[in-house]
Amino acid sequence: MKESHNLWLNAWYGKSKWVYGLLPLSWLFCCISWLRKYYLISFVQQSIAVPVIVVGNISVGGTGKTPLIIALVEYLQQHGYTPGVVSRGYGGKALHYPYLLNGATQAKESGDEPLLIFNATKCSVCVAPDRVAAAKLLVTLGCNIILSDDGLQHYRLARDLEIAVVDGLRFFGNQCRLPVGPLREPISRLKTVDLVVVNNPQASSSPVDNFPSFGMHLKPSAWRKLQNQRIISLNDLTFENNLHAVAGIGNPQRFFNTLDSLLLTYTAHTFADHHKFTSGDFQFLNDAEIVMTEKDAVKCQSFAKSTWYSLIVNAQLDAKFWQKFQQKLDSIQSTKP
Repeated sequence: MKESHNLWLNAWYGKSKWVYGLLPLSWLFCCISWLRKYYLISFVQQSIAVPVIVVGNISVGGTGKTPLIIALVEYLQQHGYTPGVVSRGYGGKALHYPYLLNGATQAKESGDEPLLIFNATKCSVCVAPDRVAAAKLLVTLGCNIILSDDGLQHYRLARDLEIAVVDGLRFFGNQCRLPVGPLREPISRLKTVDLVVVNNPQASSSPVDNFPSFGMHLKPSAWRKLQNQRIISLNDLTFENNLHAVAGIGNPQRFFNTLDSLLLTYTAHTFADHHKFTSGDFQFLNDAEIVMTEKDAVKCQSFAKSTWYSLIVNAQLDAKFWQKFQQKLDSIQSTKP
């Protein structure tokens, strides 16, 4: 699976030519996507009684949605809202749906990202293939605003505000639609969303220069010891020279770049996004010190050793973003009953 994952990423974000042989499939994908979107919006889309904020992306792979959702939830909580999060729960398999996360939930039930959001914010999180059903359940529990994780293309759920997250390191690769490129929707889709957030924006020109956007930076704040969840400050933890870094996220290089900024020397190990970690994945490392992302850590806590740590990062957005976000919220509230 890892090899197949890397094959596509290298083709989309490199200079591979063979992938253009799939152009007929890409045209078919575009046609089906347009028909699906038209059908869902015109005949199936459902609204719920409270505002819905969708956070997603137009490309395949990780862009930094989860840290942004956590930051949005915390902002809403601080401003008197009772937010709830709905997610597909990719990588998890619950006994029933909609599935409401609780303190005993494991990543194999909910998926890694929903569990990470739940652990970080303690807000109500519900996973289900049917996001409308999940959102309605959260409303009955008292949530007065809903965030839909990775829901930009889930058009069955009506939304009041759309936020698209863009990877500021990789952007859109060859800028083609699936399967020739990584795009689920065309770049022009960014014209229709309310806010565009660029994760780790670069100073050079980029494909999003034509769209008003806000920069986001993921700032490391502390270490978390997996075995007991103890928080350790960045300066209070030192590593030996045999440190190993593990990343099973959409863009592992982003995590490794963060470790580089902390001046750490390590051996990198990459896995496919949403990889279902088992203890067997780490047997060759014996008792080595290991650092990983928070997203990976929720799947490894049950078999973690005393020398395993995760890096806690916080999404940093400037005041202009929060001002615009609040303006959008105020506008939504004025139209909702």
